[in-house]
Amino acid sequence: MEFLSMFIAQLRSALCAMLLAALSFSAAADAPNSEYRQIEWIELMPADDLDALLNPPETIDQIADGSAEDSVEGLAGTEDEATKRYLAALESTRVVEEFNNSKIRLPGFVVPLEMKDEFTATEFLLVPFFGACLHLPPPPPNQIVYVTYADGVTLSSYQDAFWLEGTLKVETTASDMGTAAYTLVVDSVAPYSE
Repeated sequence: MEFLSMFIAQLRSALCAMLLAALSFSAAADAPNSEYRQIEWIELMPADDLDALLNPPETIDQIADGSAEDSVEGLAGTEDEATKRYLAALESTRVVEEFNNSKIRLPGFVVPLEMKDEFTATEFLLVPFFGACLHLPPPPPNQIVYVTYADGVTLSSYQDAFWLEGTLKVETTASDMGTAAYTLVVDSVAPYSE
């Protein structure tokens, strides 16, 4: 249960933070460039996937730490509908189609896939919380955005967060670090600030 409880705690924390952020300010009004709609990660997830992740099956708490069931793979054979729904949401590539070809502004953390030099990522995954894909299992694919950016994003630390502006596309891309259900054609990158 250690793996699942750690993952659930991290996911709940990230989803709650994103929900609070989404409620705390209006999307378009806060964007410095009104050409881009500022969105929150939670908006990229279909409502029923979000509901499944925020309400995991009660049986999750009954799994012993380190047991065979203490993993996504260990739960895969279960017949319980709530668990099936939860597992499907963890791996969901379902998207919110209204964002396809939308000009958006999205904050996130960079998980490098290709580096131009020691500090500059030119191909990467944008994720909603620090450590996703690196220290923790990856978020659901509909919470990962694939990015290529010739200019690159200079990283002084993996804890650096950025604002990315560009055109969001519904395109699934698989990598060793995770699967992204969205792709962003980047127009600009800036360090994150509230």
